[in-house]
Amino acid sequence: MTAARRRTARGAAVAAAVLLGGMIPGAQAASGTQEVDAELAYTCDFPEAGQPVKAKISATVPESGRAEQVIQPEDVGLDLTLPEEASAGLAAAGAATVTAEAKLSVDVVQGDQHARTEWIGTTAEPVPVPESGDLTLSTAGGVPFVKPAAPGDLVFGAGALSVELALTKADGTPAGSPALTLGCALDTGQEATLATVPVGGDGEETGAEPTPTGSWPEEREAGEEDGLPEVGTPAQQPAAADAPPCVGDPSDDLSMVAFVTGYANVAKLDGATRFPLACARITQGESRVVPDGAFLHIYQDSAVDLDFEGKTQLPPASGTFLTFGFMPTTATLEMTQIPPGTNPDGTRVPNIKSDLAINLAEGSTKGVTAVTLELMLRLRDVEVDGVPLDVGDNCRTSKPFTLKLEGHMTLKDGVQVGYTLATGGELTGSVTLPPFSGCGADEDLDNLFTASLSGVPGYVKQVQGAPCAPANGADPTFCMPDFTPRDVPEAAR
Repeated sequence: MTAARRRTARGAAVAAAVLLGGMIPGAQAASGTQEVDAELAYTCDFPEAGQPVKAKISATVPESGRAEQVIQPEDVGLDLTLPEEASAGLAAAGAATVTAEAKLSVDVVQGDQHARTEWIGTTAEPVPVPESGDLTLSTAGGVPFVKPAAPGDLVFGAGALSVELALTKADGTPAGSPALTLGCALDTGQEATLATVPVGGDGEETGAEPTPTGSWPEEREAGEEDGLPEVGTPAQQPAAADAPPCVGDPSDDLSMVAFVTGYANVAKLDGATRFPLACARITQGESRVVPDGAFLHIYQDSAVDLDFEGKTQLPPASGTFLTFGFMPTTATLEMTQIPPGTNPDGTRVPNIKSDLAINLAEGSTKGVTAVTLELMLRLRDVEVDGVPLDVGDNCRTSKPFTLKLEGHMTLKDGVQVGYTLATGGELTGSVTLPPFSGCGADEDLDNLFTASLSGVPGYVKQVQGAPCAPANGADPTFCMPDFTPRDVPEAAR
Protein backbone atom coordinates (compact mmCIF):
# COMPACT_ATOMS: atom_id res chain seq x y z
CA MET A 1 0.00 0.00 0.00
CA THR A 2 1.37 3.42 -0.84
CA ALA A 3 1.65 6.19 1.68
CA ALA A 4 -0.84 8.28 -0.29
CA ARG A 5 -3.47 5.56 -0.13
CA ARG A 6 -2.87 5.09 3.59
CA ARG A 7 -3.67 8.74 4.16
CA THR A 8 -6.82 8.49 2.08
CA ALA A 9 -8.02 5.58 4.19
CA ARG A 10 -8.36 7.90 7.21
CA GLY A 11 -10.03 10.64 5.20
CA ALA A 12 -9.22 14.00 3.71
CA ALA A 13 -8.69 15.39 7.19
CA VAL A 14 -5.68 13.16 7.62
CA ALA A 15 -4.40 13.92 4.12
CA ALA A 16 -4.35 17.59 5.08
CA ALA A 17 -2.40 16.72 8.24
CA VAL A 18 -4.46 19.23 10.17
CA LEU A 19 -6.98 17.14 12.10
CA LEU A 20 -5.56 13.86 13.26
CA GLY A 21 -1.84 14.44 13.48
CA GLY A 22 -0.06 12.67 16.27
CA MET A 23 -2.27 9.59 16.17
CA ILE A 24 -1.13 6.78 18.43
CA PRO A 25 0.74 4.09 16.51
CA GLY A 26 -0.81 0.69 16.06
CA ALA A 27 -0.17 -2.20 18.38
CA GLN A 28 3.25 -3.69 17.85
CA ALA A 29 3.65 -6.97 15.99
CA ALA A 30 4.99 -9.15 18.76
CA SER A 31 7.11 -12.19 18.04
CA GLY A 32 4.80 -14.23 20.27
CA THR A 33 2.09 -14.02 22.87
CA GLN A 34 1.51 -15.22 26.41
CA GLU A 35 -1.78 -16.20 27.98
CA VAL A 36 -3.20 -14.59 31.12
CA ASP A 37 -5.07 -17.21 33.17
CA ALA A 38 -5.74 -16.20 36.76
CA GLU A 39 -8.42 -17.04 39.30
CA LEU A 40 -8.78 -14.62 42.20
CA ALA A 41 -11.05 -14.41 45.22
CA TYR A 42 -12.98 -11.22 46.03
CA THR A 43 -15.47 -10.19 48.67
CA CYS A 44 -18.34 -8.13 47.25
CA ASP A 45 -20.70 -5.86 49.19
CA PHE A 46 -24.10 -7.38 48.44
CA PRO A 47 -26.94 -5.56 50.26
CA GLU A 48 -27.57 -8.45 52.67
CA ALA A 49 -23.95 -9.24 53.54
CA GLY A 50 -20.52 -9.53 52.00
CA GLN A 51 -20.36 -12.45 49.58
CA PRO A 52 -17.35 -14.33 48.19
CA VAL A 53 -17.03 -14.00 44.41
CA LYS A 54 -14.55 -15.84 42.22
CA ALA A 55 -13.11 -13.93 39.25
CA LYS A 56 -11.43 -15.82 36.43
CA ILE A 57 -9.35 -13.42 34.32
CA SER A 58 -8.11 -14.37 30.86
CA ALA A 59 -6.32 -12.37 28.17
CA THR A 60 -3.55 -12.50 25.60
CA VAL A 61 -0.56 -10.15 25.85
CA PRO A 62 2.73 -10.02 23.89
CA GLU A 63 5.66 -12.07 25.12
CA SER A 64 7.82 -8.95 24.88
CA GLY A 65 7.69 -5.33 23.83
CA ARG A 66 9.80 -2.27 23.13
CA ALA A 67 9.86 1.20 24.63
CA GLU A 68 7.60 3.75 22.91
CA GLN A 69 5.55 1.01 21.24
CA VAL A 70 1.97 0.08 22.09
CA ILE A 71 1.20 -3.13 23.99
CA GLN A 72 -2.43 -4.10 23.50
CA PRO A 73 -4.04 -6.82 25.67
CA GLU A 74 -6.54 -8.80 23.59
CA ASP A 75 -9.25 -11.45 24.01
CA VAL A 76 -9.96 -10.24 27.54
CA GLY A 77 -12.50 -12.21 29.54
CA LEU A 78 -13.75 -11.67 33.12
CA ASP A 79 -15.82 -14.62 34.37
CA LEU A 80 -17.53 -14.09 37.72
CA THR A 81 -18.99 -16.86 39.89
CA LEU A 82 -21.52 -15.70 42.49
CA PRO A 83 -22.34 -18.11 45.34
CA GLU A 84 -25.76 -19.67 45.81
CA GLU A 85 -26.65 -17.20 48.57
CA ALA A 86 -26.10 -14.25 46.25
CA SER A 87 -28.01 -15.95 43.43
CA ALA A 88 -30.93 -16.60 45.77
CA GLY A 89 -30.91 -12.94 46.78
CA LEU A 90 -31.25 -11.89 43.12
CA ALA A 91 -34.16 -14.30 42.66
CA ALA A 92 -35.81 -12.93 45.81
CA ALA A 93 -35.57 -9.45 44.26
CA GLY A 94 -37.68 -10.74 41.35
CA ALA A 95 -34.89 -11.31 38.87
CA ALA A 96 -35.28 -14.05 36.26
CA THR A 97 -32.27 -12.94 34.22
CA VAL A 98 -29.30 -10.71 34.86
CA THR A 99 -26.78 -8.85 32.71
CA ALA A 100 -23.46 -7.66 34.06
CA GLU A 101 -20.70 -5.14 33.44
CA ALA A 102 -17.48 -5.92 35.28
CA LYS A 103 -14.75 -3.31 35.75
CA LEU A 104 -11.38 -4.60 36.91
CA SER A 105 -8.81 -2.07 38.09
CA VAL A 106 -5.39 -3.07 36.71
CA ASP A 107 -2.15 -1.58 38.00
CA VAL A 108 0.60 -1.15 35.41
CA VAL A 109 4.01 -1.12 37.08
CA GLN A 110 7.45 -0.60 35.58
CA GLY A 111 10.26 -0.25 38.11
CA ASP A 112 9.14 2.45 40.55
CA GLN A 113 6.65 3.91 38.06
CA HIS A 114 2.94 3.15 38.34
CA ALA A 115 -0.17 3.84 36.30
CA ARG A 116 -3.66 2.43 36.52
CA THR A 117 -6.12 1.39 33.87
CA GLU A 118 -9.45 -0.43 33.75
CA TRP A 119 -10.45 -3.66 32.01
CA ILE A 120 -14.17 -3.70 31.25
CA GLY A 121 -16.25 -6.71 30.25
CA THR A 122 -19.98 -7.12 29.61
CA THR A 123 -22.23 -10.13 29.20
CA ALA A 124 -23.26 -10.79 25.61
CA GLU A 125 -26.89 -11.56 26.57
CA PRO A 126 -29.03 -11.92 29.71
CA VAL A 127 -28.09 -14.86 31.94
CA PRO A 128 -30.85 -16.88 33.65
CA VAL A 129 -30.80 -16.81 37.45
CA PRO A 130 -30.63 -20.48 38.55
CA GLU A 131 -33.15 -21.95 40.98
CA SER A 132 -30.24 -23.27 43.01
CA GLY A 133 -26.48 -23.30 42.88
CA ASP A 134 -23.90 -20.73 41.84
CA LEU A 135 -24.45 -18.10 39.15
CA THR A 136 -21.68 -17.67 36.57
CA LEU A 137 -21.49 -14.47 34.52
CA SER A 138 -19.09 -14.52 31.56
CA THR A 139 -18.09 -11.07 30.36
CA ALA A 140 -15.77 -9.89 27.60
CA GLY A 141 -14.60 -6.63 26.10
CA GLY A 142 -11.74 -4.56 24.75
CA VAL A 143 -9.30 -2.79 27.03
CA PRO A 144 -6.96 0.20 26.83
CA PHE A 145 -3.47 -0.10 25.38
CA VAL A 146 -0.30 0.50 27.36
CA LYS A 147 2.79 2.24 25.96
CA PRO A 148 5.94 1.82 28.08
CA ALA A 149 8.23 4.84 28.17
CA ALA A 150 11.45 2.97 28.92
CA PRO A 151 13.00 -0.51 28.95
CA GLY A 152 12.29 -2.81 31.88
CA ASP A 153 9.70 -5.39 32.92
CA LEU A 154 6.11 -4.14 32.57
CA VAL A 155 3.89 -5.84 35.16
CA PHE A 156 0.09 -6.04 35.02
CA GLY A 157 -1.55 -6.58 38.43
CA ALA A 158 -5.20 -7.06 39.40
CA GLY A 159 -6.78 -4.62 41.83
CA ALA A 160 -10.30 -3.77 42.97
CA LEU A 161 -13.35 -5.01 41.06
CA SER A 162 -16.76 -3.41 40.58
CA VAL A 163 -19.79 -5.12 39.08
CA GLU A 164 -23.01 -3.57 37.81
CA LEU A 165 -25.94 -5.98 37.60
CA ALA A 166 -29.14 -5.22 35.65
CA LEU A 167 -32.03 -7.41 36.84
CA THR A 168 -34.99 -8.36 34.66
CA LYS A 169 -38.20 -10.25 35.43
CA ALA A 170 -39.46 -13.18 33.36
CA ASP A 171 -41.72 -10.89 31.30
CA GLY A 172 -38.76 -8.73 30.28
CA THR A 173 -39.57 -5.78 32.54
CA PRO A 174 -37.12 -4.50 35.18
CA ALA A 175 -37.20 -6.36 38.50
CA GLY A 176 -38.16 -4.71 41.77
CA SER A 177 -34.51 -3.75 42.24
CA PRO A 178 -33.63 -3.20 38.56
CA ALA A 179 -29.95 -2.40 39.14
CA LEU A 180 -27.31 -3.37 41.66
CA THR A 181 -23.77 -1.99 41.92
CA LEU A 182 -21.23 -4.07 43.83
CA GLY A 183 -17.85 -3.00 45.11
CA CYS A 184 -15.46 -5.94 45.46
CA ALA A 185 -12.19 -6.04 47.40
CA LEU A 186 -9.42 -8.48 46.54
CA ASP A 187 -8.94 -10.98 49.35
CA THR A 188 -5.53 -10.70 50.99
CA GLY A 189 -2.73 -13.21 50.63
CA GLN A 190 -3.13 -13.80 46.88
CA GLU A 191 -0.68 -13.41 44.01
CA ALA A 192 -2.34 -10.64 41.97
CA THR A 193 0.17 -10.47 39.10
CA LEU A 194 -1.58 -11.16 35.79
CA ALA A 195 1.37 -10.93 33.39
CA THR A 196 4.91 -9.61 33.03
CA VAL A 197 6.05 -8.26 29.65
CA PRO A 198 9.81 -7.66 29.23
CA VAL A 199 10.35 -4.33 27.44
CA GLY A 200 13.54 -3.72 25.47
CA GLY A 201 15.08 -0.44 24.34
CA ASP A 202 16.63 0.77 21.10
CA GLY A 203 20.01 1.72 22.57
CA GLU A 204 19.03 5.37 22.97
CA GLU A 205 17.97 7.30 26.04
CA THR A 206 14.20 7.29 26.41
CA GLY A 207 12.48 10.56 27.12
CA ALA A 208 9.63 11.16 29.53
CA GLU A 209 6.05 10.37 28.58
CA PRO A 210 3.09 12.68 29.15
CA THR A 211 0.84 12.01 32.12
CA PRO A 212 -1.35 8.95 31.49
CA THR A 213 -5.08 9.47 31.05
CA GLY A 214 -5.97 6.79 33.59
CA SER A 215 -6.31 7.24 37.34
CA TRP A 216 -3.40 6.81 39.76
CA PRO A 217 -2.67 4.57 42.73
CA GLU A 218 -3.18 6.40 46.00
CA GLU A 219 0.43 5.89 47.07
CA ARG A 220 1.74 7.89 44.11
CA GLU A 221 3.54 11.11 45.06
CA ALA A 222 3.13 14.38 43.18
CA GLY A 223 5.93 15.23 40.79
CA GLU A 224 6.87 11.61 40.00
CA GLU A 225 5.82 11.69 36.36
CA ASP A 226 9.03 11.04 34.41
CA GLY A 227 9.13 7.69 32.63
CA LEU A 228 5.50 6.77 33.34
CA PRO A 229 3.93 4.07 31.15
CA GLU A 230 1.14 5.68 29.15
CA VAL A 231 -2.27 4.01 29.27
CA GLY A 232 -5.20 4.55 26.95
CA THR A 233 -8.54 5.89 28.10
CA PRO A 234 -11.11 3.10 28.57
CA ALA A 235 -13.50 3.44 25.67
CA GLN A 236 -17.09 2.39 25.15
CA GLN A 237 -17.06 -1.13 23.81
CA PRO A 238 -19.18 -2.40 20.96
CA ALA A 239 -20.57 -5.05 23.29
CA ALA A 240 -23.56 -2.73 23.81
CA ALA A 241 -26.83 -4.64 23.75
CA ASP A 242 -27.94 -3.24 20.39
CA ALA A 243 -24.56 -3.09 18.64
CA PRO A 244 -24.67 -5.16 15.43
CA PRO A 245 -21.64 -6.83 13.83
CA CYS A 246 -19.43 -4.22 12.14
CA VAL A 247 -16.10 -5.78 11.20
CA GLY A 248 -13.92 -3.97 8.68
CA ASP A 249 -11.90 -5.44 5.83
CA PRO A 250 -8.13 -4.96 6.29
CA SER A 251 -7.51 -5.88 2.64
CA ASP A 252 -9.50 -2.89 1.35
CA ASP A 253 -7.26 0.18 1.35
CA LEU A 254 -10.09 2.71 1.11
CA SER A 255 -12.69 1.24 3.47
CA MET A 256 -13.74 2.36 6.93
CA VAL A 257 -16.47 1.14 9.27
CA ALA A 258 -18.31 3.19 11.86
CA PHE A 259 -21.28 2.85 14.20
CA VAL A 260 -24.18 5.28 13.64
CA THR A 261 -27.37 6.00 15.55
CA GLY A 262 -29.84 8.85 15.87
CA TYR A 263 -33.37 10.20 16.13
CA ALA A 264 -35.92 11.03 13.44
CA ASN A 265 -38.85 13.33 14.23
CA VAL A 266 -42.28 12.85 12.69
CA ALA A 267 -43.52 16.41 12.51
CA LYS A 268 -47.25 15.64 12.19
CA LEU A 269 -47.21 13.35 15.22
CA ASP A 270 -45.00 15.51 17.43
CA GLY A 271 -42.80 12.54 18.29
CA ALA A 272 -39.37 11.09 17.62
CA THR A 273 -38.10 7.60 16.90
CA ARG A 274 -34.68 6.41 18.02
CA PHE A 275 -32.91 4.15 15.56
CA PRO A 276 -30.57 1.66 17.28
CA LEU A 277 -26.91 1.34 16.40
CA ALA A 278 -26.21 0.43 12.78
CA CYS A 279 -23.00 -0.26 10.90
CA ALA A 280 -21.93 2.19 8.20
CA ARG A 281 -19.48 0.86 5.60
CA ILE A 282 -17.63 3.75 3.99
CA THR A 283 -15.69 3.56 0.72
CA GLN A 284 -13.49 6.63 0.43
CA GLY A 285 -12.57 8.33 -2.80
CA GLU A 286 -9.29 10.03 -3.57
CA SER A 287 -8.70 13.53 -2.19
CA ARG A 288 -8.43 16.53 -4.53
CA VAL A 289 -6.45 19.58 -3.44
CA VAL A 290 -7.63 22.78 -5.14
CA PRO A 291 -6.04 26.21 -4.40
CA ASP A 292 -8.54 29.06 -4.33
CA GLY A 293 -6.96 32.41 -3.48
CA ALA A 294 -6.36 32.58 0.25
CA PHE A 295 -7.90 29.15 0.69
CA LEU A 296 -6.79 25.61 0.03
CA HIS A 297 -9.74 23.28 -0.54
CA ILE A 298 -9.50 19.55 -0.01
CA TYR A 299 -12.42 17.81 -1.69
CA GLN A 300 -13.32 14.17 -1.32
CA ASP A 301 -16.25 12.14 -2.69
CA SER A 302 -17.07 8.90 -0.84
CA ALA A 303 -19.85 6.34 -0.60
CA VAL A 304 -21.58 4.85 2.44
CA ASP A 305 -23.73 1.73 2.71
CA LEU A 306 -25.77 0.95 5.78
CA ASP A 307 -25.38 -2.60 7.05
CA PHE A 308 -27.64 -4.53 9.39
CA GLU A 309 -27.39 -8.31 9.27
CA GLY A 310 -26.13 -8.14 5.69
CA LYS A 311 -28.91 -5.82 4.48
CA THR A 312 -28.54 -2.16 3.53
CA GLN A 313 -30.85 -0.88 6.23
CA LEU A 314 -31.05 0.53 9.72
CA PRO A 315 -32.06 -1.87 12.48
CA PRO A 316 -35.85 -2.04 12.97
CA ALA A 317 -37.04 0.60 15.41
CA SER A 318 -40.19 0.85 17.49
CA GLY A 319 -42.00 4.18 17.56
CA THR A 320 -45.00 5.36 19.60
CA PHE A 321 -46.98 8.43 18.53
CA LEU A 322 -50.29 10.16 19.10
CA THR A 323 -52.13 9.75 15.80
CA PHE A 324 -54.44 12.72 15.12
CA GLY A 325 -53.26 14.16 18.44
CA PHE A 326 -54.98 11.69 20.77
CA MET A 327 -54.74 8.05 19.60
CA PRO A 328 -51.60 6.21 20.80
CA THR A 329 -50.13 4.28 17.87
CA THR A 330 -47.14 1.95 18.01
CA ALA A 331 -45.35 0.55 14.96
CA THR A 332 -42.08 -1.06 13.95
CA LEU A 333 -40.25 0.99 11.32
CA GLU A 334 -37.84 -0.57 8.82
CA MET A 335 -35.69 1.98 6.98
CA THR A 336 -33.97 0.41 3.96
CA GLN A 337 -31.32 2.17 1.89
CA ILE A 338 -31.15 2.04 -1.88
CA PRO A 339 -27.36 1.84 -2.12
CA PRO A 340 -25.36 4.07 -4.50
CA GLY A 341 -24.31 2.40 -7.72
CA THR A 342 -20.94 1.69 -9.27
CA ASN A 343 -19.25 3.69 -12.02
CA PRO A 344 -17.94 1.99 -15.20
CA ASP A 345 -14.39 2.20 -13.80
CA GLY A 346 -15.42 0.25 -10.68
CA THR A 347 -15.51 3.21 -8.29
CA ARG A 348 -18.61 3.87 -6.23
CA VAL A 349 -21.09 6.59 -7.14
CA PRO A 350 -20.58 9.03 -4.25
CA ASN A 351 -23.25 9.92 -1.75
CA ILE A 352 -20.85 11.73 0.60
CA LYS A 353 -19.18 14.97 -0.43
CA SER A 354 -16.61 16.60 1.84
CA ASP A 355 -14.96 20.02 1.56
CA LEU A 356 -12.22 21.21 3.92
CA ALA A 357 -11.38 24.86 3.34
CA ILE A 358 -8.03 25.84 4.88
CA ASN A 359 -7.50 29.57 5.38
CA LEU A 360 -3.77 29.82 4.73
CA ALA A 361 -3.47 33.34 6.12
CA GLU A 362 -5.35 32.71 9.38
CA GLY A 363 -4.27 29.10 9.89
CA SER A 364 -7.86 28.00 10.43
CA THR A 365 -10.04 25.41 8.72
CA LYS A 366 -13.76 25.07 8.05
CA GLY A 367 -15.31 21.91 6.76
CA VAL A 368 -18.68 20.73 5.53
CA THR A 369 -19.72 17.17 4.77
CA ALA A 370 -22.98 16.38 2.97
CA VAL A 371 -24.46 12.88 3.10
CA THR A 372 -27.37 11.94 0.81
CA LEU A 373 -29.25 8.68 1.40
CA GLU A 374 -32.05 7.23 -0.75
CA LEU A 375 -34.43 5.29 1.50
CA MET A 376 -37.69 3.35 1.69
CA LEU A 377 -39.78 3.08 4.87
CA ARG A 378 -41.88 0.03 5.75
CA LEU A 379 -44.34 -0.21 8.66
CA ARG A 380 -45.25 -3.44 10.47
CA ASP A 381 -46.52 -4.66 13.85
CA VAL A 382 -48.89 -1.70 14.11
CA GLU A 383 -51.07 -1.27 17.20
CA VAL A 384 -53.65 1.49 17.73
CA ASP A 385 -54.57 2.10 21.36
CA GLY A 386 -53.13 -1.34 22.16
CA VAL A 387 -55.20 -3.15 19.51
CA PRO A 388 -53.28 -4.81 16.62
CA LEU A 389 -53.97 -3.30 13.21
CA ASP A 390 -53.30 -5.64 10.29
CA VAL A 391 -51.43 -3.52 7.76
CA GLY A 392 -50.22 -6.46 5.68
CA ASP A 393 -46.70 -7.28 4.60
CA ASN A 394 -46.16 -4.43 2.14
CA CYS A 395 -47.11 -1.23 3.93
CA ARG A 396 -44.43 1.19 2.80
CA THR A 397 -43.75 4.54 1.18
CA SER A 398 -44.96 4.56 -2.41
CA LYS A 399 -41.53 5.62 -3.70
CA PRO A 400 -38.01 6.24 -2.39
CA PHE A 401 -37.31 9.44 -0.53
CA THR A 402 -34.13 11.41 0.08
CA LEU A 403 -32.53 12.10 3.44
CA LYS A 404 -29.93 14.87 3.31
CA LEU A 405 -27.61 15.33 6.28
CA GLU A 406 -24.85 17.86 6.86
CA GLY A 407 -22.01 18.01 9.34
CA HIS A 408 -19.89 21.11 9.96
CA MET A 409 -16.42 21.50 11.45
CA THR A 410 -14.14 24.33 12.50
CA LEU A 411 -10.48 24.07 13.44
CA LYS A 412 -8.63 26.99 14.99
CA ASP A 413 -5.61 27.16 17.28
CA GLY A 414 -5.42 23.37 17.24
CA VAL A 415 -8.97 22.90 18.56
CA GLN A 416 -11.44 21.03 16.36
CA VAL A 417 -15.19 21.38 16.88
CA GLY A 418 -17.80 19.49 14.89
CA TYR A 419 -18.02 16.68 12.37
CA THR A 420 -15.70 15.17 9.80
CA LEU A 421 -15.96 11.78 8.15
CA ALA A 422 -12.64 10.76 9.70
CA THR A 423 -13.49 11.76 13.29
CA GLY A 424 -17.28 11.34 13.49
CA GLY A 425 -19.77 13.59 15.25
CA GLU A 426 -23.27 14.92 14.67
CA LEU A 427 -25.02 15.41 11.34
CA THR A 428 -28.43 17.05 10.98
CA GLY A 429 -31.01 17.37 8.24
CA SER A 430 -34.65 16.79 7.41
CA VAL A 431 -36.75 14.32 5.48
CA THR A 432 -40.20 14.49 3.86
CA LEU A 433 -42.03 11.18 3.58
CA PRO A 434 -44.01 10.49 0.38
CA PRO A 435 -47.52 8.95 0.45
CA PHE A 436 -47.90 5.34 1.59
CA SER A 437 -49.16 2.39 -0.43
CA GLY A 438 -49.88 -1.28 0.13
CA CYS A 439 -51.19 -0.71 3.67
CA GLY A 440 -54.04 -2.86 4.94
CA ALA A 441 -54.79 -6.58 4.70
CA ASP A 442 -58.59 -6.32 4.84
CA GLU A 443 -59.11 -2.63 4.09
CA ASP A 444 -57.22 0.18 2.39
CA LEU A 445 -55.28 2.07 5.06
CA ASP A 446 -53.03 4.06 2.71
CA ASN A 447 -54.79 7.34 3.38
CA LEU A 448 -54.58 6.84 7.16
CA PHE A 449 -50.79 6.60 7.15
CA THR A 450 -50.35 9.21 4.43
CA ALA A 451 -52.41 11.70 6.46
CA SER A 452 -50.51 10.85 9.66
CA LEU A 453 -46.94 10.68 8.40
CA SER A 454 -46.41 12.16 4.95
CA GLY A 455 -45.84 15.58 3.47
CA VAL A 456 -44.27 17.64 6.29
CA PRO A 457 -40.45 17.74 6.77
CA GLY A 458 -39.22 16.01 9.90
CA TYR A 459 -35.97 16.84 11.70
CA VAL A 460 -33.24 14.18 11.76
CA LYS A 461 -30.07 14.05 13.89
CA GLN A 462 -27.55 11.28 13.29
CA VAL A 463 -24.43 10.63 15.36
CA GLN A 464 -21.48 8.83 13.76
CA GLY A 465 -18.74 7.33 15.87
CA ALA A 466 -15.07 7.64 14.98
CA PRO A 467 -14.43 5.10 12.21
CA CYS A 468 -12.02 2.21 12.11
CA ALA A 469 -9.80 2.07 9.00
CA PRO A 470 -8.57 -1.55 9.05
CA ALA A 471 -6.01 -1.11 6.25
CA ASN A 472 -4.12 1.31 8.52
CA GLY A 473 -3.56 -1.48 11.03
CA ALA A 474 -5.35 -2.35 14.26
CA ASP A 475 -4.87 1.14 15.70
CA PRO A 476 -6.17 0.70 19.27
CA THR A 477 -7.34 4.30 19.34
CA PHE A 478 -10.01 3.59 16.72
CA CYS A 479 -10.22 -0.20 16.25
CA MET A 480 -10.89 -3.23 18.37
CA PRO A 481 -8.51 -6.12 17.66
CA ASP A 482 -11.07 -7.68 15.26
CA PHE A 483 -11.33 -4.40 13.26
CA THR A 484 -14.64 -3.40 14.85
CA PRO A 485 -14.93 0.36 15.57
CA ARG A 486 -14.00 1.15 19.16
CA ASP A 487 -16.20 4.25 19.37
CA VAL A 488 -19.87 3.49 20.13
CA PRO A 489 -21.91 6.72 19.89
CA GLU A 490 -25.10 7.52 21.76
CA ALA A 491 -28.17 8.94 20.02
CA ALA A 492 -28.88 12.62 20.71
CA ARG A 493 -32.02 14.64 20.02
